[in-house]
Amino acid sequence: MVTHDSGGAHAHHPPTAFIWKYIFSLDHKIIGIQYILLAVLSVFVGMFLSLLMRIHLAWPNAKLPFFEGGIMTPEQYLALMTMHGTIMVFMVLTTAPQSGFGNYFLPIQIGAADMAFPVINMLSFWTTFVSLVVLLAAFVVTGGAPLSGWTAYAPLSALGSVAGPGQGLGQTLWVVGLAIFCGASLMGALNFITTTIDLRTRGLSLLRMPLTVWAWFVTAILGLLAFGVLLAACILLLLDRTAGTSFFIPGGLVVSDVVQKNHSGGSPLLWQHLFWFFGHPEVYIAIVPGMGVISHVLSTFSRKPVFGYRAMVYAICGIGFLGFCVWGHHMFISGMSPYSAIAFSLLTMAIGVPSAIKTFNWLGTLWGGRIRFTSPMLFAIGFVSLFVTGGVSGLFLAQPSLDLYLHDGYFVVAHFHMIMGVASIFGIFTATYYWFPKINYTSGSPSWASMPFSCPCTSWGWWAIRGAIRRERTLPSSGHYKVFTSSSP
Repeated sequence: MVTHDSGGAHAHHPPTAFIWKYIFSLDHKIIGIQYILLAVLSVFVGMFLSLLMRIHLAWPNAKLPFFEGGIMTPEQYLALMTMHGTIMVFMVLTTAPQSGFGNYFLPIQIGAADMAFPVINMLSFWTTFVSLVVLLAAFVVTGGAPLSGWTAYAPLSALGSVAGPGQGLGQTLWVVGLAIFCGASLMGALNFITTTIDLRTRGLSLLRMPLTVWAWFVTAILGLLAFGVLLAACILLLLDRTAGTSFFIPGGLVVSDVVQKNHSGGSPLLWQHLFWFFGHPEVYIAIVPGMGVISHVLSTFSRKPVFGYRAMVYAICGIGFLGFCVWGHHMFISGMSPYSAIAFSLLTMAIGVPSAIKTFNWLGTLWGGRIRFTSPMLFAIGFVSLFVTGGVSGLFLAQPSLDLYLHDGYFVVAHFHMIMGVASIFGIFTATYYWFPKINYTSGSPSWASMPFSCPCTSWGWWAIRGAIRRERTLPSSGHYKVFTSSSP
């Protein structure tokens, strides 16, 4: 493929006014830092919501602030769960690894002066910021935040306020905020793809690019294809809520003993298909950038080249392709045809092949190397361990007969938190401690950098093997849970 000498491409004079230098900047580095700071803000909000949920699970009778009478109702627990999942998935796991570190380092690693479309890059960030504001506004409107979960399954999310507290204006703001985020992600994806293809320096062919660049490139393609589908789904859901259409609402639906006569002919499963066609690639949008960073860091601190570079590239591409073929495994309990279930099950297990290639190549990179256990290296090794653990648990959920029993339990919570939550966050920690000296113009990571490495959360798996049901605000009262619950904090 033809490459270009991009040394002078899109060069622009640095502004001097504060607002154009640091607020509405066109500099890819400043925009990358803005994305990282937005993700940091979002992660603290998401962690606070999670903390409230976990305190309530541990001490159901404890008086909590922010709730009338200090008591968290089931609807409020579901609202916290909905907003926690939405903020963490979209504003943290999608934003920090790709838009944050990718914006900062992709042009540097391919020898470009800036991203291909600096103005669109700036607009993408501020559109993302607006989407976060719209989402958070759901907490303060009448009815509060939605309670339909971060997946917003129809018809619960499509009916409006008749479906329950938070399903009125709060749910509408959720849909609008997500649609805005999709628009921002599409702008960012186009920018990443164009920059990688058009602005590589002379001599940098595709198979000479660093694995970090490959990861950001494949993730951008995933985002371009996936967020377009989610945007269309959000528009249809918004029409069902506000314009009287029936894309996701079936006829004859009874809510609170009242027949909903204004809708007919819709399919709730259509929303599931559209959402999960986005939703499973989203898993890889969150973790593939981390894979690129981990490959880079393991090679650096093993003091040897990445083992099997071409295999790693093909594995990243294979994961990206197969990620669009397995969305049905989220719907095994929806009543799908057993033949469809078998097909999705086989494809789900097949995606383990490129994942295993990457894992063995990471181990091959470590084998025989002169390993330095720096803070980034510790998090990189932890990422590999968590990725394998989460992947192995996914093999159980890939079996339709087992998923019927496991789907509504904490096993699923443990699985996707291990992959999307903890493993992806370890990738972010790896990138932060590895590249922080370059971003901040300092030398080395702080001495306390490895502290989060020793603080994993294992309660989900413990609850899973004891049959806890997800989305419920209380754990079963059997003796298995006495270690987690008591009558008072």
